Amino acid sequence: MIDRVVYLLAASFVWFLQALPLRAVARLGRWGGGLAYWIDARHRKVALRNLTMAFGAEKQESEIRAIACENFKRLGENYCGAIKTAGMTFEELSRYVEIAGAEKILPRPDESEVPSRVVAIGHFGNFELYARFGQFTSLYQCITTYRGLRPPSLDRLLQTLREKSGCLFFERRSDASALKAAMNGPGKMLGLLCDQHAGSGGLRLPFFGEECSTSSAPAVFALRYRCRLFTGFCFRTGLGRWRLEVDEEIATHENGQPRPTEAIMLDVNRAFEAAIRRDPANWFWVHKRWKPAKVATRQIEPAAVEP
Repeated sequence: MIDRVVYLLAASFVWFLQALPLRAVARLGRWGGGLAYWIDARHRKVALRNLTMAFGAEKQESEIRAIACENFKRLGENYCGAIKTAGMTFEELSRYVEIAGAEKILPRPDESEVPSRVVAIGHFGNFELYARFGQFTSLYQCITTYRGLRPPSLDRLLQTLREKSGCLFFERRSDASALKAAMNGPGKMLGLLCDQHAGSGGLRLPFFGEECSTSSAPAVFALRYRCRLFTGFCFRTGLGRWRLEVDEEIATHENGQPRPTEAIMLDVNRAFEAAIRRDPANWFWVHKRWKPAKVATRQIEPAAVEP
């Protein structure tokens, strides 16, 4: 009964947002995010602590607080915007989303077929838009992993929203075999979120000068399936407007030999740092990214890791 009530409330909220123009949805989201900044003390403290860790040596306290407040507004705009854009057709969406750097992932002259790619992505901007990238570049079938929500009815609602993207979603705890089978074919673009705490199984690597647990999944998948590896970002360009960017390639081999996963993911972290510095309010600062190590780290199967 409770599951049903939660579903009806969530579905009603989705219907309400999808009935509004995108700019109105974005404004509503920013208002809600600004309100959350003042009433959600727990996440506000997390954001301020993270921002201070990353920028405390170069920004004043007033600047850090301003970034945190804008970050909450952006989160509201992005979450509400993601619900709205999920229901938009490609033709509607293309008025509000632009693509940059797509030529970097296109097949090279020496590649006889469309080779698969791995893209390390993070919680930048309206990150649900990553799944729509394949509609802008029809050569690739986008695929990614996710963690199912509870209650199950909310998970079904979320997956229904994602259906228009054309992206294939694999539940990371139960669909490992299906994901591996999908990656064995050509023309796949696997996007893996890898900017959050990866638990005791992650690699301990620096991020903004402080060590944190980092998922090895992008490096492991790129090496395993012999894919070129890139980083990708979503930047806000205006109210209810975003740009999806493909960044420079991350080298997976050196002198003909595979690079260590630690070296590859360190380069990914550095690319993420550069993207955050471009627009500090655009990232997900309310997550506890820098957690102390509790036990010795170990390498684990990437399909079991939240990218």
